[in-house]
Amino acid sequence: MPGGWRGSVPRSLDKSHATLIKKSMRVVKMFSEKPLWLKREIVDYYPNHDVLVKMMAELRKMGLYRDEHQDFKEEMTRLRALRGKVKPKKGEGKRASKRK
Repeated sequence: MPGGWRGSVPRSLDKSHATLIKKSMRVVKMFSEKPLWLKREIVDYYPNHDVLVKMMAELRKMGLYRDEHQDFKEEMTRLRALRGKVKPKKGEGKRASKRK
């Protein structure tokens, strides 16, 4: 067999096979391209979320970034602690207090 037959679609002049050839060419084109997970423009479209979260936490510790949602959550837990609504530590719940 000749070496040039791979990756090519037989072209006929018959109009009844025109749609078949068009579909076959689409398949050949799809398989000749890189897969999506190897294309940098697709893989690197969004920033790396894990790295960003860790970086923002470090910046917050240094005082260079203000995370208002985290501030709000910490303030709510502080206010709950002032009201005495904190969760008991392990081994200090209702069941443990009944045994004593």
